[in-house]
Amino acid sequence: MNFSRLAKQATAVTLSTGILLSGAVTQTSAAPKDPADYKETYGTSQITRSAMKDMINQHGDARYTVPKFDASTIENIPSAKKTTESGETMDLDVWDTWPLQNADGTVAEYKGYHIVFGLAGDPKNANDTFIYMFYKKAGDNSLDAWKNAGRVFDSNDKNVPNDPYLKRQSEEWSGSATFTEDGEVRLFYTNREAFNADAGYYGKQTLTTAQVNVSQPDSKSLKIDGVSDYKSIYEGKDSKYYQTVDKFAKDGAPNDNHTFRDPHYIEEDGKKYLVFEANTGTEYGYQGEESLYNQAYYGNSNKFFQQEKNALLNSDKKQLAEVANGAIGIIEINDDYTLKKEMKPLIVSNTVTDEVERPNIFKKDGKWYLFTSSRGSKMTIDGIDNQDIYLLGYVADSLTGKFKPLNKTGIVLHHDLDPNDITWNYAHYAIPQEGSDDAVVTSYMTNRGFFEDNKSTFAPSFKLNIKGNKTSVVKDSILEQGQITDDE
Repeated sequence: MNFSRLAKQATAVTLSTGILLSGAVTQTSAAPKDPADYKETYGTSQITRSAMKDMINQHGDARYTVPKFDASTIENIPSAKKTTESGETMDLDVWDTWPLQNADGTVAEYKGYHIVFGLAGDPKNANDTFIYMFYKKAGDNSLDAWKNAGRVFDSNDKNVPNDPYLKRQSEEWSGSATFTEDGEVRLFYTNREAFNADAGYYGKQTLTTAQVNVSQPDSKSLKIDGVSDYKSIYEGKDSKYYQTVDKFAKDGAPNDNHTFRDPHYIEEDGKKYLVFEANTGTEYGYQGEESLYNQAYYGNSNKFFQQEKNALLNSDKKQLAEVANGAIGIIEINDDYTLKKEMKPLIVSNTVTDEVERPNIFKKDGKWYLFTSSRGSKMTIDGIDNQDIYLLGYVADSLTGKFKPLNKTGIVLHHDLDPNDITWNYAHYAIPQEGSDDAVVTSYMTNRGFFEDNKSTFAPSFKLNIKGNKTSVVKDSILEQGQITDDE
């Protein structure tokens, strides 16, 4: 897509994976070599091409490498089963998971239990993607301890009067959960409608919430007693802050990808927020060929900018870079969990990638730490390939930034395993631990449907040390599969 210089300033919104720059709204690059060159941050922080290229030199550093797991010890989650319509018992894949958390991000305890929500489904049906609730007694960290309370939502729950989006839901995607001050379980997730271009449906993703009503029928179990206050929150409105699926469909560029998902709940100074994955909107650096001429997305010096830009313009990744406009977005919500205020993106990854997934943010020692999962297969950086998997991290003195990369480039975790290895893992999630500099990192292991006997399952957890602007994997810190607290 080609936009004029004025059109770009008015409507540009692109996110790419690179280094984080200043929060100044507009800057002018010194002595551009091309009349189309410019330098504009739109008041956001950037993941720059320079940082991503420097990150390659950190591959293999033990401080940033996901620990190697013993494939012979990996087990499917015993309770991850469902009964089919024909009465047969099916082993489920379980992938993206998130714990019930307190407002500060630490793991919440509900009547002596820890709760985890996760996506699960039929290994042979990629469209079978729904949220299940798992729980275990606090302090029992064995994989066998996790019990399955079943699907959170009944198939008829989505028929909420006057909600324009819930009724078209076909899948449930990732989110977060908070234990409220009233002692309730509040779930946030992504409502995903079916993709049917002929009918005008393009897989819309909507940030959604519900109260999950949980009871304890006996001393050994928890039960889901339905949901209440079920409603849509936000889907991008007019595309000014974040690209909507309708705008995405209208602009329709090859290799484009639309994201609007993974709401993560946080609180600050009595206010409630959702941080989520998105793509930049028309007022904050939109996608298009003109974005390739914005020095803010490159970082480093003007010399680097010119060399990298010219290489990208002549690269087979040029078209992908044009539509790469990933973003970590944020909105403020009201006490009743409805939209209060749109806010500009925290971080953008224009020209780098369209996907900065599952944002996870918490406050520690007066600083905000923001993490996001990303895959090399979605990136446009030479030297990063399809097998590279990352957890990227950034830190700021305030919730709205500016965010600077951890470990100089943003690398927190990396691996490049063969996807056919059952220990392949993704969707890393750092859980802060009360009174500790070590977070517990969870993820899922084994690709869906790759094996007959091995299902996607909780990966072994491990510890990540976080201090200031640096992180490192704690040596010899591998924990149990699915462990969410460090009980040492």
